[in-house]
Amino acid sequence: MAPSPFVKDIWTLVCLGYPDMPLTSRERVLTALQHEEPDRVPLVIGVSNATGIKMAPYRGIKEIIGVDAPDEYIYDWPELGTALIDEATMRRLHSDVRGVLDLEPESVRRRNREREPHSDFIDSWGSGQLEITPGEWFPGVHPLADAKSVEDLDAYTGWPDMSDPTRIAHVSDQAKRLADANEYAILATPWLLFPFERAYAMQGMETFLLNMAMDGEFARELMTRIATFCKQLMGPFLAELGDNVDIIKIGDDLGTQESLMISPKMYREILKPIHADFISFIKERTKAKVLFHSDGDVAPLIDDFVEIGVDILNPIQTSAGTMSNLTELKKRHGKNIVFCGGIDSHRILPFGTPADVRDEVKRVIEIMGPGGGYMLGAVHTVMNDVPPENVLAMVDAAAEFGDYQAC
Repeated sequence: MAPSPFVKDIWTLVCLGYPDMPLTSRERVLTALQHEEPDRVPLVIGVSNATGIKMAPYRGIKEIIGVDAPDEYIYDWPELGTALIDEATMRRLHSDVRGVLDLEPESVRRRNREREPHSDFIDSWGSGQLEITPGEWFPGVHPLADAKSVEDLDAYTGWPDMSDPTRIAHVSDQAKRLADANEYAILATPWLLFPFERAYAMQGMETFLLNMAMDGEFARELMTRIATFCKQLMGPFLAELGDNVDIIKIGDDLGTQESLMISPKMYREILKPIHADFISFIKERTKAKVLFHSDGDVAPLIDDFVEIGVDILNPIQTSAGTMSNLTELKKRHGKNIVFCGGIDSHRILPFGTPADVRDEVKRVIEIMGPGGGYMLGAVHTVMNDVPPENVLAMVDAAAEFGDYQAC
């Protein structure tokens, strides 16, 4: 693909001796999204639960770099455990994106703030989390665990009110402020508008997967209803964003460490049409690129993702099955989809040394970086077992080894 006139002009200036004119972060991301090489590989970190940092490493990073900022949580949700990263730390992390998120309704947030300590956290869908050890929460409240029929779904009274204005009252101003600054790419993420994941949150994973296998029509109906609610929030969310957004994040965790959670045939027959319809709904309302987040080994479905309109795939879980073969992923799919993520959070980030992290960043960039179409980040959230020194090693290595040096 020939470089765009914009990219040519930038690199003409740099090559003629103006090294102090790098791309802005937003320009860097937009260039990579066009499958062109910017000045360096973009970094995506700290802007959603899937690209975020848990509180323990965030506190450690702040201590190392000398930032005094409060401990706050994305989505105003401490039980989720993902930090709301302050701006000074985001800049030190070289993050090229900034996030715009929705919120649970104020009534739900207030209820959870005022509930008994250590009691169950219940979200606006009626599903929720249990505290399994002090400070550690796990999805364990499944309000549709016994549902087996359309009538059971009709009888459920806990479906969310997506029209509550407190979900998105802040979105327009926040997005406009970022857009007016025109410094960073804007990645917008309504919380967990994922039909498959939400279905097993409502039923429990084992129960829902059994339903997928034994009663596909019921599973399809449940996910279709969930997708309808997702649209009821996504439509107004996109309207509040207007043109002030570059990337919309959606997804569904479809993979395990070894394979898919469901067969490709089952995905194509039951879930793919729901995903396709949801992505079409989004693209009818925005020019933003669609980032699809799916953990695990989802390599067998990448062509399907491209077909239904996915522009960016995250998080590229290199510890999972065939996703470890980055060379093959880049060769087969690199011209059709942008890869985002790729730095192993299963072994390297939590258990490696900073030198190990640097080596892994260099290796991944050498494979995924050529030709653009790659944005570096950790595989999913930086978890509490990751030393803060390794996070800094990752982002600094990305800045060092991600320099395309095109002149």
